[in-house]
Amino acid sequence: PPSVSVKPSSPDGAMRSQCAGLLLLAAGLLGGSDAAGTEASLNPIRKVVNLLQAMQKKVEEEGEKEKELYERFMCYCKKGNGDLSASISGANDKIPQVSSDIEASEGKLAQTKEDLKGAQEDRSAAKTAMKEAKALREKEAAAFAAEKAESDTNIAAMEKAIAALERGMAGGFLQTATSQVLRKFVQNDADIVVDSDRELVLSFLSGGASYAPQSGQITGILKQMHETMSNNLDDATAQEEAAIKSHEELMAAKSKEVEALSAAIESKQSAIGELGVEIVTLKEDLDDTQNALAADEKYLAELKKGCETKTAEWEERSKTRADELVALADTIKVLNDDDALELFKKTLPSPSSSFMQVTVQTSTLRDRALEALRGAKRAAGRSSDRAGLDLLMLALAGKKSLSQGGFDKVIKMCDEMVEV
Repeated sequence: PPSVSVKPSSPDGAMRSQCAGLLLLAAGLLGGSDAAGTEASLNPIRKVVNLLQAMQKKVEEEGEKEKELYERFMCYCKKGNGDLSASISGANDKIPQVSSDIEASEGKLAQTKEDLKGAQEDRSAAKTAMKEAKALREKEAAAFAAEKAESDTNIAAMEKAIAALERGMAGGFLQTATSQVLRKFVQNDADIVVDSDRELVLSFLSGGASYAPQSGQITGILKQMHETMSNNLDDATAQEEAAIKSHEELMAAKSKEVEALSAAIESKQSAIGELGVEIVTLKEDLDDTQNALAADEKYLAELKKGCETKTAEWEERSKTRADELVALADTIKVLNDDDALELFKKTLPSPSSSFMQVTVQTSTLRDRALEALRGAKRAAGRSSDRAGLDLLMLALAGKKSLSQGGFDKVIKMCDEMVEV
């Protein structure tokens, strides 16, 4: 068969080109065998062209499928890039805001704690003031009670003395214990009387005879003392009542203050607890946002790199596929050319060729096919194509390789190698 040279553009293209060459050799072998057996055999060149066209169609279909997958992947890249970019932008906007919220909440917490401390101190001071005011009121009340009791006793003694003098029964009064109470009062505590009057009253209370001519004067002194003491007692009673009222007002005001401070303390303690929880939540949110931002940035970088790699691989495969299609198209064009057809006809044995001539020509073509496979095997090196080439060589080397459709198996194996 004539030699057809097509330059491969990739390992897959090289394999397809090698298989195309083997197909040409197969055409010669099949042509020789068919010419010896029957004149009605199919044109072997046409069979090779059909196989190459099928291969061309398969490459195109694979390209369409891969293109669809690539476009889906690029859609994922675009959507993923958009979603991640939006997430990163949102996180970059959120982090400063959350940090600001944390700072504000911490400042508010510190101020609330300071206010709580002040409220607690004010409540303690109010309670202390109430305690002190109560103690003072009790002391004042006790002093007033003692003063009133003494005043009541002295006033009562004066009233009895005045009544006895007015009835002329002073002698009987002086024999009573009441006269001694009055005498003690005038002698020790009566600063409401001048000394001369005091001496006169004491002389009367001592039972001296000198009081008789002056009984009217003594009665007047005692009445004056009674009036003064009654007025003093009324003033003390009024002061006591005013003190009681003032104390009650103070205690009421302080009670309201303590109640208000207690409510403020409770409110601030609750606010401190809520602010503490809020700060913890904000810090956790900030930490989660920062971690999510780092993860999104890392994933976005990996996504961009992966998409760029896929794009480069797609462009390379697209170029390789285009070169393969060109190579297949050129091969088909050469095989369909009229000159190539005439050349192939000349190389085919005529029906009158002897059995020996056909056998010799078939053996020669097998040797040429084996030589082509050995060259392909050397070019494949240690790649996975070696196993397939070894199987092809084994198929050609068998005793029945060119009989009973044996070469069809070789063509099928070649086809499967291209698929792989």
